[in-house]
Amino acid sequence: MAKLLASIDATEQSPANQFCPTAKIKYYDSIINISTSNIDLFTNTYYKANALLENGNEQSAVETLEALLQKMQVYNSSMTIDMQKLLALSYLRLGERTNCLHNHSAASCIFPIANSGVHVNKTGSYKAIELYQNILRNDPADLESLWLLNIAYMTVGGYPNSVPPQFLLKGLDAKDSISVKPFIDIAANTGLSINNMGGGSVVDDFNNDGYLDLITSGWGLQESMHYFINNADGTFRDVSDSSELSKIKGGLNIMQTDYNNDGLKDVFVLRGAWKSKFGKEPPSLLRNNGDGTFTDVTKESGLLSIHPTQTATWADFNNDGWLDLFIGHECWDDGDPQYCELYLNDHDGTFANYTKEAGINVSKFVKGVTSGDYDNDGDADIFISTLNGDKFLFQNEGVKNGKLHFKDVSSSAGFASEKTKTFATWFFDYDNDGWQDLIVCGYNFTSSLATYAAEEALGKTEANSGEVFLYRNNRDGSFTNITKSAGLTKMVFAMSANFGDIDNDGYPDMFFGTGNPKYQSLVPNKMFKNMGGKYFADVTNSARVGNLQKGHGISFADMDNDGDEDIYIDMGGAYPGDVYQNSFFINPGQSNNNWIEIATQGTTCNRAAIGARLMVYFKENNQPRVVYKDVNSGGSFGANPLRQHIGIGTATSIDSIVIKWPGDKALQTFKNISPNRYINIIQGNNAFATTQLKTLDFTAVKFGMLVKECGRQ
Repeated sequence: MAKLLASIDATEQSPANQFCPTAKIKYYDSIINISTSNIDLFTNTYYKANALLENGNEQSAVETLEALLQKMQVYNSSMTIDMQKLLALSYLRLGERTNCLHNHSAASCIFPIANSGVHVNKTGSYKAIELYQNILRNDPADLESLWLLNIAYMTVGGYPNSVPPQFLLKGLDAKDSISVKPFIDIAANTGLSINNMGGGSVVDDFNNDGYLDLITSGWGLQESMHYFINNADGTFRDVSDSSELSKIKGGLNIMQTDYNNDGLKDVFVLRGAWKSKFGKEPPSLLRNNGDGTFTDVTKESGLLSIHPTQTATWADFNNDGWLDLFIGHECWDDGDPQYCELYLNDHDGTFANYTKEAGINVSKFVKGVTSGDYDNDGDADIFISTLNGDKFLFQNEGVKNGKLHFKDVSSSAGFASEKTKTFATWFFDYDNDGWQDLIVCGYNFTSSLATYAAEEALGKTEANSGEVFLYRNNRDGSFTNITKSAGLTKMVFAMSANFGDIDNDGYPDMFFGTGNPKYQSLVPNKMFKNMGGKYFADVTNSARVGNLQKGHGISFADMDNDGDEDIYIDMGGAYPGDVYQNSFFINPGQSNNNWIEIATQGTTCNRAAIGARLMVYFKENNQPRVVYKDVNSGGSFGANPLRQHIGIGTATSIDSIVIKWPGDKALQTFKNISPNRYINIIQGNNAFATTQLKTLDFTAVKFGMLVKECGRQ
């Protein structure tokens, strides 16, 4: 695999690849030297400056553009506005590099920027402010520049008081109508602030010691995976080298599985997203060997398939006790179809491609897939989200005459007329009515995301501009779009997305990583609190999790074992120059609510118990309640632990936990359980086991105390 990826990486070093700025710089240098007209010289120099910015050479971009603008004034060129905007953006990013990257703090780039998030070296931002004000004087309707100007003022501590009234976007620092206690980014303290391009994250227990570990990836084929073992003492140990994972390159998204039912969590890596014809890259199936190492078994498992992708879902689609795999691919050109693939597990470490036989024939620009039992018939169904605007729901009809088959029910389910471009997705039961609802993240834009952000601040937001769509399950095979009544009409533009319960009230909250590849897309990541299954409230500002940098793989997990879910998010963009430190947001505790954490193990069903339905019954304020939670890793971009954290509000005891195992019609019930502990349930066993885990204090760790193996720096 390493040789194959290196070979593919070599072919991607082309100026035709929009995400390879080094090749573009060389190309523009070559044609600048032979430019025969001023227009060619100016245009190609502009493109070179843009490539320099993409490559992280902000100072060179600034110098190139300053010299170019001086020449253009001599020749009285009319092309200066684009040059000025790129120069302003280069100065803004130079300020970010000088402050947010090189002098990073927990508050860096957290919107609204305040306190230690304000730049110490303000030179880059002041230069950007000067340029953006000049641009806006000439074109007051330039909403992209208006948004970025207000952000630049924030970085120097000048928002809102120092912003000229005619350029002020009011209310960007407004308090949330519903507030939560602020999270604290301790990634730097714990050594988990990996500085890379966008990538994936999985939080789970990979060495079966009960404590949650972390694996991350970066989408560039020269970026290594990282593996951190939880030392159970408030520190992590970097075992990327000894585990062999540092040799695995690339992967915009990753997820865990147990494909061979050995009780060890394996990792699946997805590659090639966004790169069009350059994105024909293989995935990787990494087997957990149980000795601290992983082995790439992609080829021998039958999963070596060359397509651009970033999304997949693991489930036991035929209920034979082994996990199968569905992968969504990106089709950029109808003349070069990239069909989604369904692989069934052959029980011997290999898979067979069963896509055509199963009746799934989709070749679209797929950006999100998820599986769940939306019709409560005991089979895992599939939903597909695309940038074409098409949305597909495939109902699992089960195995008939020895053959698994799916039926396209997109039209009857209510999705045929829904043509908005969408990205990340997941099934969950947001209102605890026992039926799986659906989140689909809107990703429909024709302008810069900064433009949409300014429009929203001015109250001019158009419909279908990056909101998150919530579809309520009607319990009859159809869904209803309730986005507006659920309070989800705000602009988000989510790429990554996941859910968890930040306050243990038993209702799933949501966190979204936002942006797109463009540098101008400085819009905050978003958090929404579930208000009792009735609507969602934007709590981004009060939670202090709205990083302006590009958000990717998200994991909710109680990593410090204190009873509330924390959040890890992989940050960074699509270009080598758009790297950023990952964030590890510690939850300070939002309430005194109680909880239970349940690890499940299948015997006749798949060992990881993916697809099991957990039903937790209790009384809160003398009123009966039930929380429904399916065993899975959450949303389609980022992976939570497979053990499920379930809040029960103020209830002090749990009446019963009922489990519906995949492929098993019988229910398993446990009664009278005390909360606030970790329990392990094995399918068919009449008693559960309790695991004793220490509460960890990551905030006590001083910067640099990450334990490195072999003295590796």
